[in-house]
Amino acid sequence: MSFYTCNRTGNCPGAVSGNPLNGICEKACIQVDKVLDAGMRQIQESNVQVTLTNQTPPNPVTPLTFVSAVTNGDTTITNLVVERLTDKPNFARVSFDANVPIIVTYTDANGVTGTGTSTLVIPNDIVLFIPQPSIVPYRIEVFGAMSSPIGTYVSGSTFSISACVTLITRVLVRSEVLVPSYGYCAPPPAQEFSQEICSGVFELPIFPTAIQNQRI
Repeated sequence: MSFYTCNRTGNCPGAVSGNPLNGICEKACIQVDKVLDAGMRQIQESNVQVTLTNQTPPNPVTPLTFVSAVTNGDTTITNLVVERLTDKPNFARVSFDANVPIIVTYTDANGVTGTGTSTLVIPNDIVLFIPQPSIVPYRIEVFGAMSSPIGTYVSGSTFSISACVTLITRVLVRSEVLVPSYGYCAPPPAQEFSQEICSGVFELPIFPTAIQNQRI
């Protein structure tokens, strides 16, 4: 049986005078990550020590002066444990470590700006909806964002920072979903960037306008 409910002429069942309903004339089966549950945590971490690697430029002159730290890539999960709750069969205790990659900006003793990378590890212990076993498995992913305007230099390549961290944990399953469709997307023409340096020049006539001689 086809996913389509009408042909391309717009003969949709239930339509008036053969016209599609509100422009919709098909059902489309799309493959997406369906979010079964999600939860957000916002945490303030204080005096967390991070040791930098991949410093650029290398071998900065100490002591270093902290400037800022921000997220630097996708957050990953380690030590994941899912324990179903006996009193709530469709829910589970989900514990894991969220590894948030960060990049720290600093200046060295000579005033040279440098950067280095590290990882902020945030433990989590939350309750989420977990589906019953199926052929297509669920997975748990975390989005992490971090910002730190406050930090102090400790020694070597180590800083102590205070960070504002947002973590969004999602339970996902790759699924096929049937949705109403208006058809394929038609991308509009792209507008090319231009500084209009020739504005006012290309509008000029090729030759000067002829002026008849007038006698006074």
